[in-house]
Amino acid sequence: MSRASNQIKWCLNKAKKEIEECEKLGKRKKHRGLLKINPDSEIAKKHIRKAQHNLKAINYLLKGNFSDVSINMVFYSMYHCMLAIAVKFGYESRNQTCTISLIEYLKEEGKIDISNRYIDMLKYAEVGEENSIIEMREELTYGIEISAENKAEINELIDDCTKLIDITKEIVYD
Repeated sequence: MSRASNQIKWCLNKAKKEIEECEKLGKRKKHRGLLKINPDSEIAKKHIRKAQHNLKAINYLLKGNFSDVSINMVFYSMYHCMLAIAVKFGYESRNQTCTISLIEYLKEEGKIDISNRYIDMLKYAEVGEENSIIEMREELTYGIEISAENKAEINELIDDCTKLIDITKEIVYD
């Protein structure tokens, strides 16, 4: 069994336990894992629209000299693409690690064709590797820098967002 499939099982169990706990306590059902649902292409398309909206925000923020904040939008634009794919295949995710593992699993199973590059951009980098977008987002959100200095890198990330949205559309609209 692959690491991704083991992670999926853990995420499904996590959500189930958290929902059961909410029911016991009479609270609104919520979870921070992965839930099996009916596939929903309309919700998937809404995630794509949100990804496109965030992509527009990137350019808006860059024009206003908020490059540090634009990195958040890069991450969330790409993440909404992953959520769109998840919903297309009948999963609701409330956990970034679970979402990424699901995308890896769907790729392993041959259900989607997506470059590991996009998956890896949303994961924490290994020692000695280039920072991932999630790490850049955390550094710029929680750190004291008010600018993401490397404009060429930002432009490359915008290009990556655009390409990932196109790939996601192919998967969702298939």
